[in-house]
Amino acid sequence: MWSARRISVDYPGTPVLEDVSIDIAPGEIVGLGGPSGCGKTTLARAMLGLRAPHRGTISLDGHDIRSAPRGSLAMLFQAPRSATNPRHTLRRIIDEPQRIRAPRGARARSSIEETAATAGLTPDLLDRYPHEVSDGQLQRACLARALVQRPRYLVCDEATAMLDPVTTATLARQLVDHAREHHMGILLISHDIALLGAVADRALSLPAPGPAR
Repeated sequence: MWSARRISVDYPGTPVLEDVSIDIAPGEIVGLGGPSGCGKTTLARAMLGLRAPHRGTISLDGHDIRSAPRGSLAMLFQAPRSATNPRHTLRRIIDEPQRIRAPRGARARSSIEETAATAGLTPDLLDRYPHEVSDGQLQRACLARALVQRPRYLVCDEATAMLDPVTTATLARQLVDHAREHHMGILLISHDIALLGAVADRALSLPAPGPAR
């Protein structure tokens, strides 16, 4: 279980999250909505251990999130072109977590092609550069980069916001299928209420941000 317990996060003079709790079970897809500025991304960063809450706790299987094994959590960002190196091929983008996590020549490498296929990429796209593919294809490469780590939990932060409806539906189906097959929990952040209703097992909504102090 991946849990946040009564966490609060403040930016200077402004409360962003107040007393928020959330649980995500293995294989469960939890949707998270709410107006802009309500703290959805801040909550995601806290859940990943990238930002310490001012109050409350984040845990994975009852242990502090800071002691979570490397690769057990991953994130799929909103803007794929900002989240990738334009000088790397899709193949290298997908392989990057494995290149970082294990020394050269010693790492046990997953099949890039297999993971790319899971994310909906065909082999002919893997040796192309970001400027040679569409936003949807590049976002699939980012999804494959997340999945190649075999995370137990994945955050999707507005990951379909820049995609057309057909690509959004395809990517959402791939996420659901992978979550069910591999028992991977997902925190799905989106302004798209219809998407959350169609994909998530349950959905939560954060309130509008409070007044500055």
